[in-house]
Order: sequence, then structure tokens, then C-alpha cells
Amino acid sequence: MSYRKHRRKQIASERIQRLFHLAEQQALQSNMALAHRYIALARKLSMRYLVRLTSQQRRRICTSCYHYLMPGANCRVRTGNRQLTVTCQECGAIMRFPYHR
Repeated sequence: MSYRKHRRKQIASERIQRLFHLAEQQALQSNMALAHRYIALARKLSMRYLVRLTSQQRRRICTSCYHYLMPGANCRVRTGNRQLTVTCQECGAIMRFPYHR
């Protein structure tokens, strides 16, 4: 991979990380519309520059409506039989993640 292409991916991943941080701040201030917009921009950057989102970032996005998920605000989190169940309150989608003790 050339230096220029590597540098573009690095800048894109830094911007994605910054957008997730801004989305979290806006969600804490109850401005969910702006948080959803930041997530949409982060997804666009990820797709354009072929940068994978981290597992922590992927868990913060609904897989159906692509909205930012903030536990207690617009999603419900339950622990069950060796899995974490996250239900989006925006669209009703259910996401299940395994976990081990």
C-alpha cells in the first residue's frame, strides 16, 4: 500500500473516531438528531475510504436504521443467557452480542 493511500486511511479513521466522540457528547446533551448526523458522516467516511469500524463503534450503531444508540435514551440493553441483547427504540431492531464471564 502506498504512503498516500495509507495516510488517507489514517486520517479517515481519526475523523471517524472524532465523529463518534462528538456524537456521544451530543447524545448526552439530548441532541439526538445531531448525534445521528455525526454517525451518518462516520459511516460515509468508513465506506468511502474502506476503513473498518471498531467493535466498540459497531455496537453503538443500530444495524437496521443506523442511528446512534445511547443506552437508556433510545435503546434497551438486557443481559441474558450468555448474550447481550440491545433493542433499538427507534425502529425496534434487536441485536445480540455474545459475552463470556
